[in-house]
Amino acid sequence: MQRMPVVYFGHGSPTNVLEDNVFTRDWQEVGRTVPPPKAILCISAHWFTRGTGVTAMEEPRTIHDFGPLSPDLFKQYYRAPGSPDLAKRVADLLKPVSVALDQEWGFDHGCWTVLSKAFPEADIPIVQLSIDAIKPPRWHYELAQKLRPLRDEGVLIVASGNIVHNLGRLEWSDTDKTYDWGTAFRDFMVKNIHARTIEPILNYQTEGPNAAIAAPDRDHFYPILYALGASDAEDSIELRTDRFQFKSIHMASFVFSQAA
Repeated sequence: MQRMPVVYFGHGSPTNVLEDNVFTRDWQEVGRTVPPPKAILCISAHWFTRGTGVTAMEEPRTIHDFGPLSPDLFKQYYRAPGSPDLAKRVADLLKPVSVALDQEWGFDHGCWTVLSKAFPEADIPIVQLSIDAIKPPRWHYELAQKLRPLRDEGVLIVASGNIVHNLGRLEWSDTDKTYDWGTAFRDFMVKNIHARTIEPILNYQTEGPNAAIAAPDRDHFYPILYALGASDAEDSIELRTDRFQFKSIHMASFVFSQAA
């Protein structure tokens, strides 16, 4: 079986799912070009918890976890199946960390907005893994390394967040321009991701330029740690969309894949 890649999506505003834009077209292209997955494990910024959980129900619900945006967003549903078997496999791989087999959560918008574009048929089993809010960056990176065997079992690992994410500095005029602090932090991250210099990334709060303003939200930053941890040194790294949305959200997509 071909080893599955690891994909990182910058998901941005949930309104992207209603649009045909450079970001959604890229998500579609990723879905068309990766090997067909047997299942998907998604780590989304929007399931930020105390402790670690994995969705373990047969029929996960679509969660509309956002405020008063377009009414059409609340009409969107992604009815992909869950996979209790994959949930148990994930829990086994992550031992001795205790992983709760969750029956309540479902697909939050960090998960379903990108996957509904990448895999619109909604016929691939999906489980979500939560992000423990009380653990430091290194813990998450090392936890993600334990997920690597899934790649040889036909499971596509998808992480969904935003490297630069500051909702307080949004400018709703739809432009790919950004602030100097956003560019500086983006450059720091992309340089270290391509070089696989992990230590500066794990210490981004002190080593990343302008981190306090560019990446104030740990929930949106930590998914990239899962993509990096689940990938390995033999993977090629493809940076796909590399633009800003609303000036303070970095909409990058990375694909980490086995070199041909």
